[in-house]
Formats: sequence, structure tokens, C-alpha cells
Amino acid sequence: MSAKAEPIVSRAPAGFAEDINGFLNFLELERNLSRKTFESYCLDLDQCAAFLAKGGHNDWRGVPGDAVARWIHTLSGADYAVSSLARKLAALRGLSRYLQHEKLRADDFTALLRTPKQSRKMPGTLTPAEVEKLLAAPTGGDAHALRDKALLELFYSSGLRVSELGGLTIQQIDLQHGFLRVFGKGSKERVVPIGRKAADAVAVWLESGRPHFVKPRTGSTLFLSARGTALSRVTLWVIVKKYARLAGITKPVKPHLLRHSFATHLLTGGADLRAIQEMLGHANIATTQIYTAVESKRLIDQHEKFHPRNHG
Repeated sequence: MSAKAEPIVSRAPAGFAEDINGFLNFLELERNLSRKTFESYCLDLDQCAAFLAKGGHNDWRGVPGDAVARWIHTLSGADYAVSSLARKLAALRGLSRYLQHEKLRADDFTALLRTPKQSRKMPGTLTPAEVEKLLAAPTGGDAHALRDKALLELFYSSGLRVSELGGLTIQQIDLQHGFLRVFGKGSKERVVPIGRKAADAVAVWLESGRPHFVKPRTGSTLFLSARGTALSRVTLWVIVKKYARLAGITKPVKPHLLRHSFATHLLTGGADLRAIQEMLGHANIATTQIYTAVESKRLIDQHEKFHPRNHG
């Protein structure tokens, strides 16, 4: 976590908060997790602690496993995504291991909890023709249009995560050699190539667009808001949705729409899955393999639609 950032502190009842904060400090020393993961773990454990406190429990060290199981059971009926439930369980299991490691508890209070099965949803993608329409949607030579053109081109060309795109600095991008360096999940650095069209659009933005957004306290962030600050995740999403609408795209627009399209189109074009994994910054190849399922489904749909034996 950044030394300048506000510390992440538990707001659970006192008997629970002490061990949550100890666990977070332990994680910071032992594991290279993103700040977002720390925040999520803290919120998850605070949520569980509030439930347990209402049930008359005072701390983690004496709470029975069935009380924690009841909390998970209540969440299962509250329309939480399976991925969110799995993360909450991971936070609880990590805390339990910490308590045992520190000799604060002898048993594992999560031993009877089961991780819900993840159903992997197919990521939404655009067709190459739809991408062309989207990238052509920002028109005109004003600063906003130059920014949005460069942003969309770079987004599709690099396959960055939305948070990575928003936090990109001028120093991270090498337009001459056509690549950028990005720090992804867990602060892992990777090198991502960018295409010539994206590099050209960014160059125009830097020369003719970005100076109009710079304010006295503006840093080196590549893409700026009208206030001279970095674009938020929500603003980036709004920009993509705006131009998708202008391009006549009727598909639901998700934050990672261009990232998913980037990966799918590379795979369709014959790129090696390991290379795509490296560009996307996936720690596990299994995460990248979802795109093979997307391409397989596309081929099946095409066969179903056009093969003469499927009709009549």
C-alpha cells in the first residue's frame, strides 16, 4: 500500500477491530496485495463482526464456527455475487490462519465453511466492426475530442484495466518504441505493446489537447479531467458509454468492454494464449482461458446460423 495513502483501519466493535487491524498489518508485511484488496477485506470482516456482535459475541477469539456460518448463510440469500461471497470467505479464512499463527486461537473457526462454486460468465465483447465505429465516434479537433480519441484508441490497443488506464502517467508510455509500463494488481509491473494508431492519437493529445486541461497542481497523469486531475473509473465508464451510444452500439456497455474485446480479437487473430495472459497481467492462465470459450461460442453460433444442415 502507498505510504501517502490514508491507513485502512477497522471500524468494527473494539473486541473485533483489534484482531482485524493486526491481521491487516500482518498481510501488509507478508503479502503484496493491492490497496483495493485490503479495503475489501477490512469491509468484509467489519460486516461479519457487526453481525456477530448483534448475536452477543465479543471477539474473534471465542466466536464459534456455526455463528460465522450463519452470517454466510444470511448473505447467500441477499443476492450477493458468488465472487463477493468467495472473497468474504477468503478474508475470514485469512483471519483465522492469522489468529492460529499468533497463538490467539487454537482452532480454525472457518473449517466447516464451503466456498461457493464460481460460475464463470462470458465477458461481453464488441465485434471488430463495432470497435471501428466506437473509435471513430470522437470527432472534431477540440481538446475533449482529442482526449477521448486517444483514450479509446489506447484502451483497445493495450487491453489495460480501467483503473490502470485512469492512473497511467506520461512517464509510463514510450510512444517512440510503441509500449507502456504498467503496475497492475499487487503492484506487478508488466510491459504492454501499443499499436501505431494508438500511439499517434496519444501524441496528438499530448501536443494539442492535454495542455488545455493542465492546472497549477496537475501532475503527470496522462488523461486529465477538466479540473486537471486524473479521470475516475466512473468517468472513464461514462466516456465509453457515451461513444458507444454515438456509434449506434446497442450492447450493454461494461467497464472492461474494450479490454475483453482486445483479448478476444487477439485470440481470433491467432495470438498465443500465453502472450495474451502476459499483456492482460493475469497471474493464472486459467483466467485468460475464458477467452477461448468466448471464441468457441462465436464459432458455434456461426455454424448454427450458416451451415445448411442446421436449417429446414
